Amino acid sequence: MAAEPTSPAEAEGSEATTATASPVEDAAPDALDAPDASTAPESADPTTDSTDSTPPEEDAPRSHWALIGLGVLIVLVLGAITRFLEQSVPEWAADTSFGDFAAAVEYPVYAIILGLLGGLVISLTGIRDKVSDGFRTEFFIKTGLVLLGASINLSVIARAAAPAIAQALIVVPLVFFFTWWLAGRLGVDDKLRALLSSAVSICGVSAAIAAAGAVRARKEQLAYTASLVILIALPSIFLLPWLAGLLDLSAPVAGAWIGGNIDTTAAVAAAGAIVGEEALQIAAVVKSTQNVLMGLVAVALTAYFTFKVDRTPGAKRPGLGAVWTRFPKFVLGFILASVVATWYLNSAGDAGKDTIAVVNDLRTWFLILAFVSIGLEFRLTRLREAGWRPIAVFTGAAVFNLIVALIVASILFRGFVV
Repeated sequence: MAAEPTSPAEAEGSEATTATASPVEDAAPDALDAPDASTAPESADPTTDSTDSTPPEEDAPRSHWALIGLGVLIVLVLGAITRFLEQSVPEWAADTSFGDFAAAVEYPVYAIILGLLGGLVISLTGIRDKVSDGFRTEFFIKTGLVLLGASINLSVIARAAAPAIAQALIVVPLVFFFTWWLAGRLGVDDKLRALLSSAVSICGVSAAIAAAGAVRARKEQLAYTASLVILIALPSIFLLPWLAGLLDLSAPVAGAWIGGNIDTTAAVAAAGAIVGEEALQIAAVVKSTQNVLMGLVAVALTAYFTFKVDRTPGAKRPGLGAVWTRFPKFVLGFILASVVATWYLNSAGDAGKDTIAVVNDLRTWFLILAFVSIGLEFRLTRLREAGWRPIAVFTGAAVFNLIVALIVASILFRGFVV
């Protein structure tokens, strides 16, 4: 998987190759300055020739693999701390005024913050580039996204969510193209534009990851988008239930509105629970329905960037083979995992839920490691050029989503009974 050209990690391929070259490669230029063997003085002792001819580079591969192992260890340690904080902070804050807020903070927040701090430390110690091959961002992201598919039960969506499907098919395209248009008007880079549009219209961080693979976005752009998703999602947990009460929305309408707006699953669950159990059920179904569209958007973005954005002027029109080469294959794994999980749950019944829970926990671990790696590799200098525009785009699109989803939910879920 790591060799696929479709991941956001490989958008910086040339830079990463330079930064993480092995000690053997680094030694090559020095060899050009060495005196020629034919002009070097003969050794007085023939045994010295045999000793001196032992290449010092033989130990270099061992050193290289040791540095990779150190990089992986750094990711694993920070990932374990992230998991600990995610599970412990809500318990510590349970009886305080920050209890609801702490419970709504998801692992990407802790993972990115710890990754940024870890990146600062290893930069100051001068080992960042040496251990960066151990930050297996691409592998962690793709594996986590494939496992995410197992959390989507297609049969539940098909049986219980005709209005949710209709809402997704109406709201997602409207919000996506509005965000795309607004980002274009403000001059946002096309790759960041794709990430912002996918995140705000579908399912936040997960959709941004799939889009990043399709358009070959940089890790900094993915981290930036994830940060915006989290910054908007946290206040929405309390704002949307309050607005739902203010507007006197029914529980199904409020749940559909929440599920169609908030971009992280835990935040959707938290906001839905504030309104009530009925709203929570509807919100979860609407969010799951939107998640399914992630694969379709990845296909569309792959085709668009292949045929238009990244196409060299005057070059021959790319064929379908170019689209397939660029397409993020892990999206197929995501779809396959959804199908298999649906079949398994229908066959095993309630007994199968424990197995899916294990898969979901494994998915969380992989995504934690992915976000830690993104934080470790994050380079602020590359985002300074973006300025305020992505923030304005994401905020404007979130407001647009708020309005459109409210109108559509009010129409489709009026009089709906769970």
